[in-house]
Amino acid sequence: MTPSSPKSFLSGTHRTVTPAQTLEKITPLFSKMGITRLANVTGLDYIGIPVFTACRPNAKAISVSQGKGISNDAAMASAAMEAIETWHAENIDLPTRFCSFNALKNSHQAIDLDSLPKMDVRSFNEHEKRLWIEAQNLTSKEKIYVPYDLAHCDFTLPLPQGSGCFQLSTNGLASGNTFSEAISHGLCELIERDALTLWSFVPTSIKSKRKVSLDSIIDPTINALITKIRSANILISIWDITSDIGIPTFQATILSEHPDQYRPLYPMSGSGTHPDKHVALMRALTEAVQTRLTLISGSRDDSSLSVYKSKQNLELHQKIRNELLITPSFVDFNEIDSWVFDTIEEDLELQITKLAAQGLGCPLFIDLTKAEFDIPVVKVISPGLEGIHDVPGYKFGKRALAFQAKVKAVKESV
Repeated sequence: MTPSSPKSFLSGTHRTVTPAQTLEKITPLFSKMGITRLANVTGLDYIGIPVFTACRPNAKAISVSQGKGISNDAAMASAAMEAIETWHAENIDLPTRFCSFNALKNSHQAIDLDSLPKMDVRSFNEHEKRLWIEAQNLTSKEKIYVPYDLAHCDFTLPLPQGSGCFQLSTNGLASGNTFSEAISHGLCELIERDALTLWSFVPTSIKSKRKVSLDSIIDPTINALITKIRSANILISIWDITSDIGIPTFQATILSEHPDQYRPLYPMSGSGTHPDKHVALMRALTEAVQTRLTLISGSRDDSSLSVYKSKQNLELHQKIRNELLITPSFVDFNEIDSWVFDTIEEDLELQITKLAAQGLGCPLFIDLTKAEFDIPVVKVISPGLEGIHDVPGYKFGKRALAFQAKVKAVKESV
């Protein structure tokens, strides 16, 4: 893979241009994609870490996208790019095939369906007609057909015929300043979600051994984020949830230090993955803050009253509060593996190599970029990785079930 995307911005993330330059390019395109405004919601909370939202009232998915960062420009670019990539996935104009899997596999290269995230909404029937779209192998460039469910984010009803067998989500959807940047970002998200799924099987006794010592962190930018959170009287804990793939992945949980019956905000978590562990941890921290502000602002279409009510368990809040206060930390941040390269392509090469080392196939991508806008947008698919585990109806795949069995065997041997 020939290096062609040198990194020129390394503050909180690794990009080929600054957030301000990204905004300068994309802002004139907002109206064409239905983005009516960027809203600064940072001040709705006490913390002060920048969080913005991008609003698209006529969206076919959710109408509000969130963005976070260590600066206003970074948070604005994050929110806007999320809205832009979702718009692209809502308005796909690539060729598709409408046929049964049985007919498709007899005439074209088709993906191994057992390697994809599935749902139990309906059973798959290889004789049922459904939409398929062409993806491309990242290294061999081989063309291969995948279910259209894995590509689009048009959630308007009725969904296309045959929908409900595979997970329909934005997981792996990404944009960037360059094509490689978009691919790497999408692949990081897939690795992150896979790690979260495996982490959900880990018993509390083992999770406690993966808690990161905040005192071991010497990076000034990370420490500034932690200081802002703590200064708002909010507890914070971080866990190293890196999977066997080996790309640094963290989960951060925050919760108000003192219970407030008039503002019972429930515990919020964020996660992040990146070859550079510092970037991965900053993503986890800023996402936890963003998630908290999403609740406070009430701007998400998919956060109903029932969601709020289900979280108002003050006893559970106190249990988690005690865990954040009392549970010791065992992991030295300095001992966690990390990689910092000069180019985005080198990041991507590491990700592909790490996946292959675990017997996972080479990632695929669907290029959703539109020539008239020239903003690289892709949907990345990594066969064998788990999907979003906490979505109702998700069916755990082979990787998760094997991990679950391994954890069970360890518990029984103790």
